[in-house]
Amino acid sequence: MFEASAAPIGAPRAGSDARVAVSVVVPVFNEELNVEELYGRVTAVLRDSVELIFVDDGSTDGTFGRLRRLAAADPRVRLVRFRRNFGQTAALSAGIDHARAEIIVPMDGDLQNDPRDIPRLLAKLDEGYDVVSGWRVHRRDPLSKRLLSLIANRLISWISGVHLHDYGCSLKAYRRSVLEDVRLYGEMHRFVPIYASWQGARVTELPVEHHARTRGKSNYGIERTVKVLLDLIVVKFLASYATKPIYVFGGFGLLALFLSFLTFGWMLYYKLAGLKDFVQTPLPLVVVMLLLVGCLSVLLGLVAELTVRTYYESQGKRTYVLWRDEEQR
Repeated sequence: MFEASAAPIGAPRAGSDARVAVSVVVPVFNEELNVEELYGRVTAVLRDSVELIFVDDGSTDGTFGRLRRLAAADPRVRLVRFRRNFGQTAALSAGIDHARAEIIVPMDGDLQNDPRDIPRLLAKLDEGYDVVSGWRVHRRDPLSKRLLSLIANRLISWISGVHLHDYGCSLKAYRRSVLEDVRLYGEMHRFVPIYASWQGARVTELPVEHHARTRGKSNYGIERTVKVLLDLIVVKFLASYATKPIYVFGGFGLLALFLSFLTFGWMLYYKLAGLKDFVQTPLPLVVVMLLLVGCLSVLLGLVAELTVRTYYESQGKRTYVLWRDEEQR
């Protein structure tokens, strides 16, 4: 059994295998009615030089039993099993950790993604791209989910600067090299193209088929929209201030200090003009609160700066990314 960790999702534990051209990673949770048909569809499209990695995210039904039978009958099938439900991001991370190919294709296990699109994604990679993201042009989901997704995708594209129509589509194709320094937490699996783009990856998208769910129960609810918004705040912070957090905390602190001086002047004006005494207004408390918030924010920014420097220098990390030798030729 494998427990979720914060290891880089591109760090292969078993080492890459030149005989495996493509690793298809499928996180599953309570999909016993779908896994066998999905296996058949994927292997019918990708017959040779492929491995199919199923990550059982703590299923409570018969999913793992069916997967174990598939793995016993076909050496191309590999299994990773969580002790409990850790979520799709951790499942994707674990699957890529165990992948042996240089090309990695994640997809959903509910039969809504079409494996026949995988060769098209791979052909797009051959055009020189590092990430090819699926775009469910004709999405077979309820209208409410599609509207929320439309708003979320436009917001993510605007904030991140990486313009994709469908961040939520799990069907994508990656070169392993662009995932080597990517770490995922929370529910950030949908933002992998953004992280890859920050590393200089060439990102594009391709229209793919999308089918309605016919068996099993969807594990996604309205609460996921809230999680996406919160994760988006983290993405924006990392994009703009990961190596300079003092600009956020210090900027907020200076604003609070400036407001405290303005409030102090307002308070003095009331006193000197004989309009109100200090005890007749809440302004003294506001001044003290803003002063404390401002000082603490600046100090927190300094601590964050020390933390960032410790993170980079202790691990020998750089704050920039170079082209690889083979990419410069």
